[in-house]
Amino acid sequence: MVRVIPLGLTLSSFLLVTYVLCILFGLLVPDIFRMHEAWAPLLPGFEWLTPQGVLFGAIGAYGYGWYIAVLIVPISRIFNR
Repeated sequence: MVRVIPLGLTLSSFLLVTYVLCILFGLLVPDIFRMHEAWAPLLPGFEWLTPQGVLFGAIGAYGYGWYIAVLIVPISRIFNR
């Protein structure tokens, strides 16, 4: 049986690590390969390379993990019956 808290922590950590790796990747490659244009519409308040923007993006990425877990676990339990 899938539980909300372990799944929430797992998904949130995964999305946060992915977000940080994309930021680091964007610092290392030319503009054409940067991922910030993909993150901007998904993360309210995200701005490329501003402290506030990066923080809002990290909070948003972490929050999306919990959002997915809170929806997926009850739906999964319904279909597993």
